Amino acid sequence: MITLRVLGTSVTLLETLRLRAEQELGIRLVYQVHDVEQAQRIAVMQPDSYDLYDQWFHNVDFVWPARAIQPIDTRRIALWHEINDLPKRGRLSPKDRLGSGSVPSERLFVQHDGSLGSTVTERISMLPLTHNADSFAYRPERLPAGFSRANESWGWLLDPAWSARTALQSDAAIGALDAALAVQGAGLARFSDIGNMSIEEIDVLADILVRKQKEGHFAAFWSDDEEAAQLMLSPSIDIQSLWSPTLMWLHRAGVKYRLAVPREGYRAWFGGLSLSRHATGPVLDAAYAYLNWWLSGWPGAMMARQGYYIGNPARSRDYLSSAEWDYWYAGLPAREVLPGSDGLPLIEVGEVRDGGSYEQRMGHVAVWNSVMDEHNYLVRRWGDFMRARS
Repeated sequence: MITLRVLGTSVTLLETLRLRAEQELGIRLVYQVHDVEQAQRIAVMQPDSYDLYDQWFHNVDFVWPARAIQPIDTRRIALWHEINDLPKRGRLSPKDRLGSGSVPSERLFVQHDGSLGSTVTERISMLPLTHNADSFAYRPERLPAGFSRANESWGWLLDPAWSARTALQSDAAIGALDAALAVQGAGLARFSDIGNMSIEEIDVLADILVRKQKEGHFAAFWSDDEEAAQLMLSPSIDIQSLWSPTLMWLHRAGVKYRLAVPREGYRAWFGGLSLSRHATGPVLDAAYAYLNWWLSGWPGAMMARQGYYIGNPARSRDYLSSAEWDYWYAGLPAREVLPGSDGLPLIEVGEVRDGGSYEQRMGHVAVWNSVMDEHNYLVRRWGDFMRARS
């Protein structure tokens, strides 16, 4: 029996998916689950230790130049034609704004000179699969006077009204974007390209954050869904940037929260699978079978129950009840109690997904998760911020 080693994070490497894929594909799957930065480091430095890399399009900016991954031949992807325009063209509809940052379409296709770009070819860097639009959540019952859900802004994360009750994501590539959106939303600074800031702009951002940190504004930082959930469940945190699985944790705990629809737009991400350069022969064939399996409908339905979208949503509709589809994709009130990805009841009757439909949410992207040209400098200055103390 062939063994496939999949490197990634807890975002998509779920045990239910692993067991189902093993059963349907007749292979042995080993999920190598790490935090964001460790998975990325292994992907770049140890491509012989995995066969498939499951992370995000902005990570391609690290693994492709390192030649850690090989091109995927779309002629071997049976449902490639079903994947929508969001990863292929950068937006679902031509009227949607094109977010800044590491736009998936700009690093999707392998060009004839070996670089990555948006000109369509038959070879891609990563199979585009799961994606979502992230913002921040807060406890509505603790909303300070003068604040309104009709006017939500990233700037709230820096507002003194939330001082000492705010938490941020700790990874520089993601947390710094949330912080930059907050700085801009609060009117403290403007960035010409929030997804690719200059050294001078990074200094402006870092100096503001260090000052806030020394004032004791930030109560905590989190690196994964479980940490984020524990913070939001604690009495000391009222507002924080969040990822969708954390919202599921809070649902289960009966915590009332609101996922903001920021007027500035969401920070979005697009995940997928890449092939290690070391995958050859029968292992490569099994890897392609796994890539195709991800587009088969059932995995996308599982992702929906975790709050994520899939690149070919229509295929997953067959594996979701009409009530599930209406809640997760159409933005309509839940007509019945809906299950989470673990099969247990999650969404109550009458609940509506914050932000509306798939088209509304993914059409309101301010910036995509990014690797900036000055990423190394950003990491250094982000470290200054994280180490600063009140």
